[in-house]
Amino acid sequence: MIIVRVVSMFRTRPVPKRLLSLAGRSVVASACFSLAAPAFADQLDQHNQLVSQFIETMHADPLVADCAAHGIFVASTSSAIDHVEFRQGSFESGHASVTPRNASFGERKQHVVVDTIVTVEAQGIRVSGGEPLDLRFRCGYVAGRLLAFSWNDPVSAASPHHRAVFGKRHLPGLPVAMAQN
Repeated sequence: MIIVRVVSMFRTRPVPKRLLSLAGRSVVASACFSLAAPAFADQLDQHNQLVSQFIETMHADPLVADCAAHGIFVASTSSAIDHVEFRQGSFESGHASVTPRNASFGERKQHVVVDTIVTVEAQGIRVSGGEPLDLRFRCGYVAGRLLAFSWNDPVSAASPHHRAVFGKRHLPGLPVAMAQN
């Protein structure tokens, strides 16, 4: 164990280097959290303002408005989409739905049981211009709380998708696509 001496005016006390390292990490972590907290609060305020705006101006169901606001946030992280637009009537029954359900939201990571599924259609305005993208946001709720989300992300659809195959159908040494034939 390496020991570092911390010198003060009154006495010298050996302090393990690990303890100093831990103290330094905790200072850095607390600084990160204190900087992230205002950003999270701003993001939550923006989300709540969007929900209120959709409810008041477009007469959206509260869950539909919440799903749409979350969809806007997620789509803003896409490299292909500049912004999202909801046209007049986007929150009406032909373009949005609230469906009771007591089943799994989806497969893989979002295999969580939800009691309500909300879908909302929107237009994604491309960064590069051109025709808008048809977007579909799907949200899973339990007791009014959003627990699952999916959407037709144009970036992930364009990238190649490889899936690992295990079991007797996968032959060692062959690419997965050839082993499945």
